[in-house]
Amino acid sequence: MIELTINGARKQLHQSATVADLIIELDIAGKRLAIERNGDIVPRSAYPATRLHADDKLEIVVAVGGG
Repeated sequence: MIELTINGARKQLHQSATVADLIIELDIAGKRLAIERNGDIVPRSAYPATRLHADDKLEIVVAVGGG
């Protein structure tokens, strides 16, 4: 298991987790997202290949529609 920080909260994930795995785990798949990992934006096309590591810091923003 690895431990990382997501939006300021600590979370544990399996050792080989990717950004795509995290999205599924957080039940936000299919939503409009912006994900920053250690200060860099992760392009959507890179989610499946971007492995997460212990002590990574992620910020996830989910777009909310309305008017």
